[in-house]
Amino acid sequence: MGAVLQPAEGSVDHWVQLLGRNEMPVLQRTVAELAALAADEEQATPQRVAAVVLHDPLMTFKVLQYIQLNRHASQSTEITTIAHALMMLGLQPFFRHFRSQQTVESRLGAFPPALAGLRAVASRARHAALYARDWAVLRHDIEIDEVMTAALLHDVVEMMLWCAAPVQALRVEQALRADRRLRSEHAQRAVLGVSLLEVSGEACRRWRMPSVLQCLIDDHRVNRPREANVVHAVAVARHSARGWHDPALPDDYEEAGRLLGISSDAVRSRVIRVALTAAREWLWYGVRPAAAWLPLLAGSPAPEDEEFVLGPK
Repeated sequence: MGAVLQPAEGSVDHWVQLLGRNEMPVLQRTVAELAALAADEEQATPQRVAAVVLHDPLMTFKVLQYIQLNRHASQSTEITTIAHALMMLGLQPFFRHFRSQQTVESRLGAFPPALAGLRAVASRARHAALYARDWAVLRHDIEIDEVMTAALLHDVVEMMLWCAAPVQALRVEQALRADRRLRSEHAQRAVLGVSLLEVSGEACRRWRMPSVLQCLIDDHRVNRPREANVVHAVAVARHSARGWHDPALPDDYEEAGRLLGISSDAVRSRVIRVALTAAREWLWYGVRPAAAWLPLLAGSPAPEDEEFVLGPK
């Protein structure tokens, strides 16, 4: 028998295999919140459980993947939202299966820069999800939760890179910090040999993400309104995380405005309102949210100490 060929280092196959090799960890806050709900049956409603899961892109991915892999052959409809997944699973089976979870804090605790990098991407993903939800409501999308979930999962492969290859992930991040004009795709290709968008497309297919969500997170489908909703929300979240004077943001607002049928100033106002709401969730991620970098209003305290001024939700 001939030797089994291994994918070339730097290829899409190489990264898909590397990222999928180990169990996907979740945020420590997610584990704590779910444990508290599991211990209190009166508080453990599907709505509360879904709200916890949807703060964590990694946990969201794990739940949807699990339901995909374990649905009955007679079920022709894909499960694309956490609410639907919980309805299909039931709360007690959900708690039993997801009772023991590795956390990103335990996985990356010995490498603080990687832990900070992953947390930053998770926070950014939550911002993107909230922007996408706000815009989907404005667009009267019939499946708002699908759009929100797709935006939350758009960069899950980047989070997994921080877990599986933290040194390379840090090199990509350092390249982007060194040159603010450098595109993420170019930095990824220079370090990894491929772009994470390429890896994401293949990984989502192999890991059995619902096909609807695969389409929604595909940046090449930006000419379709629902996909554009996701892509533009992710772009705003990514660029605003670098600061509200990022040169890409005006174009982001223009493109989102064309999608939504409103002015770029109106888009910016909506984004800031949502960013302020998202900032109240900052303890989930342990990193300063985008709202921390907004210009302060007269009389506002400066967020100088470790406790972010808006406080936890």
